[in-house]
Amino acid sequence: MRIGELSRRTGASPRSLRHYEDQGLISSRRTPGGHREYGEETLERVDRVRGLLGAGLNLATIRDLLPCLYARERGEPAPDLLDHLCAERERVTRSIHELEHMREALDSVIHQSADTGGALAGGSRAEAAATLADK
Repeated sequence: MRIGELSRRTGASPRSLRHYEDQGLISSRRTPGGHREYGEETLERVDRVRGLLGAGLNLATIRDLLPCLYARERGEPAPDLLDHLCAERERVTRSIHELEHMREALDSVIHQSADTGGALAGGSRAEAAATLADK
């Protein structure tokens, strides 16, 4: 199938599909006219890539994980898969902690502002920004 059909069937834009190919996530054959042609197996691969992107993984991580996932599904050993997944989980956990810390800082500034009738204690936006940066 050509890139337009793959795009329609997966919901991924042609630009995204070309990018996935550039990143080594999918592959195509070229027609004599230079057009990309994809096999039916590419449908599932694009769906998997999009699902992993939706879960917050980046393309480099997905590129590392895909061979492990497919090996595991074929019943072949995939010892790196668990290591990759644990490392990605740690990255997500760190991001969550950073976001929670930022939310607490925002809550503090909002609460401080509410306690002073809408004006921040000390008054300036620069001071509010500094308060957020310190938290």
